[in-house]
Amino acid sequence: MSPVRTVPAESAAVSASESPDRRRSAWMAAAQAGDRRAYEKLLADSVALIRTVARRQGVAPDHVDDVVQETLITVHRVRQTYDPTRSYDAWLGAIAARRAIDSLRSRGRRDSRELHDEFALDNHPDRDDASAATESEQRAQRLHEAIAELPPGQREAVEQLGLRERSLSEAAELTGRNSGALKVNLHRALKALRERFHGEP
Repeated sequence: MSPVRTVPAESAAVSASESPDRRRSAWMAAAQAGDRRAYEKLLADSVALIRTVARRQGVAPDHVDDVVQETLITVHRVRQTYDPTRSYDAWLGAIAARRAIDSLRSRGRRDSRELHDEFALDNHPDRDDASAATESEQRAQRLHEAIAELPPGQREAVEQLGLRERSLSEAAELTGRNSGALKVNLHRALKALRERFHGEP
């Protein structure tokens, strides 16, 4: 039996007098044991920490919410890997920092392209610049198309664990696949999508 499962869900209710980090650690341990209320409290309590990390990494204010969302998705995906004997804040901070760096890299690539586009726009003033909403829709459409082209097992893992944010056990029950296969397929799918959109292995 995993040591995570030995932590009773009730620990989330008695940790209010402890430090915020220990309280969040207890909530995560309870969430790992299946306590949805503790998990909801944990995610809500994590937002301010993620915002702080994102700002410290230099993420622009209008992109902080994106980092929060990506970090929470990652937390949901890897929550069973958290060790309740360690600092939750440090664990979350490491994830948030990586997502913030991803955001900065992505923004840097867009800024580089936009810099070259300015010259083209100056020489073709009759061309309307695409609205932010249209660009967002186009990115979403490209992502959905890329997901649709994944092998069935990988596509299923992304849809269940990433898009629908189901737990491994829920996804396994719905798809009939074991948790190990789902994790492997998700890892391969995310790697393929990163390579397609960012050229990153």
